[in-house]
Amino acid sequence: MIDLRSDTVTRPTHAMRAVMAAAEVGDDVFGGDPSVNRLQEMLAEMTGQEAGLFFPSGTQSNLAALMAHCGRGEEFIIGSLGHSYKYEAGGAAVLGSLWPCPIGYEVDGTLDLNKIAAAIKPDDAHFPHTRLLVLENTQNGRVLPLAYLKEAADFVRHHGLNIHLDGARVFNAAVKLGVPVREITQNFDSVSICLSKGLGCPVGTVLVGKRELIAGAHRARKILGGGMRQAGILAAAGIYALEHHVQRLAQDHANAKALAEGLAGIKQIKIDPAAVQTNMVFASILPEQVAGLAAHLKQIGILILPGANLRLVTHLDVSAADVGRVITAFHGYYSDNH
Repeated sequence: MIDLRSDTVTRPTHAMRAVMAAAEVGDDVFGGDPSVNRLQEMLAEMTGQEAGLFFPSGTQSNLAALMAHCGRGEEFIIGSLGHSYKYEAGGAAVLGSLWPCPIGYEVDGTLDLNKIAAAIKPDDAHFPHTRLLVLENTQNGRVLPLAYLKEAADFVRHHGLNIHLDGARVFNAAVKLGVPVREITQNFDSVSICLSKGLGCPVGTVLVGKRELIAGAHRARKILGGGMRQAGILAAAGIYALEHHVQRLAQDHANAKALAEGLAGIKQIKIDPAAVQTNMVFASILPEQVAGLAAHLKQIGILILPGANLRLVTHLDVSAADVGRVITAFHGYYSDNH
């Protein structure tokens, strides 16, 4: 089965499973799991941050970061399609008692700093205190420019705010830009980095940041039920991924570009191959074709998330040959269904 629904569907390789089985473990709640400690230290060093904290999921990592940055009733500014705003079940409000202020994205995935400035609340009892700006990189597969990240960091300092990065796919951004990941992450007070997407781990996210911030996130993790015991079995997968799976993300990017170019020849599909930067391909089809296309693809062993606006994601378990099969399958469907 070729699964293009997300890069979260990746399965650990045989080599990754082997290091997981052999992992040295301890009780991480007591801070005594050597594999977890090594993973946290590795990512802190790679990102130019002071400390790291291992979480079961990116959703929990983001929420703990928000709770560490903001007190009850305080506000964070975030993009209207930001994961922590739209796709994390309202946890910031439900569990953190925090107030999100969403603003629209620009075409390149950035947030206009003038719009952010206008959203910052005055020191007035009618309004929540604005404490934090949240960015996302990549944003729907788009890489935020390094110059913009520096400008955003300078902007928040000027306004007395902190800045958090939902960096679920930040290594995709670094590989695309051809820079060490710290060139991106050093601009932020905290960064949440998923291991279970393009890096191919079965579970896990690491939050990195200043030691004081990570201490606050550690308390939030406890509140949220994120403390794990012999978590080194999972951390070992993260260590392996950082050592072996980062540069190979370029292959996923190349496969996504090839997929977009192969689909661009189908007149019934609206797609712009030039817009593909990392491992995500976005395409539009007619609503009445959605069910038929999805059923056709599934019948021949290809999974997609059905919708008029398709997101097709390449990853560790999708080869160049698989991309060729997918292109052929799409062409076959549309040649039979004019």
